[in-house]
Amino acid sequence: MTGHPQRMACVATTQVKISVPGNHLMGPLLGERDELLRLVETAFPDTAIHVRGNEVAVAGDQAEQVGRLFEEMVRLLQAGQRLEPAVVRRTIDMVRADESPSEVLTAEVLRSSRGRTVRPKSSGQKRYVDAIRDNVITFGIGPAGTGKSWLAVAMAVQALQAKEVERIILTRPAVEAGERLGFLPGDLMAKVDPYLRPLYDALYDMVEPEGAQRLLERGAVEVAPLAFMRGRTLNSSFIILDEAQNTTPEQMKMFLTRIGFGSKVVVTGDTTQVDVPGGRSGLQDLQRILGDIDGLEFVQLSSRDVVRHRIVQDIVNAYERQPTKPGAKRR
Repeated sequence: MTGHPQRMACVATTQVKISVPGNHLMGPLLGERDELLRLVETAFPDTAIHVRGNEVAVAGDQAEQVGRLFEEMVRLLQAGQRLEPAVVRRTIDMVRADESPSEVLTAEVLRSSRGRTVRPKSSGQKRYVDAIRDNVITFGIGPAGTGKSWLAVAMAVQALQAKEVERIILTRPAVEAGERLGFLPGDLMAKVDPYLRPLYDALYDMVEPEGAQRLLERGAVEVAPLAFMRGRTLNSSFIILDEAQNTTPEQMKMFLTRIGFGSKVVVTGDTTQVDVPGGRSGLQDLQRILGDIDGLEFVQLSSRDVVRHRIVQDIVNAYERQPTKPGAKRR
């Protein structure tokens, strides 16, 4: 059975009824042992929800909002999305913010080598992906766990597969963070490898290890410290500068002026985690300097876009609530 959820509202008693198009959707909608239904009830404690057959009746001051939530959940199921507790929590957050989860969570970025579909998991991530698609340079600024680097690598792999670019360049500043590179064993690449490892990890998430190795060997993917970008002009490339808060203003200018024809750039960073000596970050004040340039966009991600374990979102929120002492550097 196909169709859309049907809603009937009775304004006088603030009741909403959702008719789900197909009994086969009811199990996935409510979850095993009604786990997902309990999540919704917990999120809206002043709303009464009753299920009978393929009809969901909602009563209470937030009945309209809860009704829209169930409509969005049905649309996600119809689009092939599997409803899990984490997905339902994000859906609840988006409906509360008057956003459309069915538009956000069904947007496909890439199908990874393991058959997993890479999609944005929040409205902020959707804005970020759209900005990357529509601009030459995109700055993704936000806390840990918001998918800044992971989604950028997914977009880069998609562009390479579509032959929109000839190569991917992944780069990071090698900030020593209290540990001198000269005392680490091995040649230069061995010394900087720990700084670049997160970018390799994201690449291997998108492409199987053997395929990633082939891309690296033939130069279709290059992973290198930021210092290696000096003096180069990067044409027909998808370039990702990760951890950009640890660049100096001079390094940032050097990097941005490397961009050649047919290239796309994503710069990611977290301005609360500056490790660059002296605290002079190349990301600070950059939006004021570059914000009026066409083809360039800044996307601010927040704790609402954290898609790791829920405790990570709580940790980010706790740090954001802490006042910054006068003269102290925010970490």
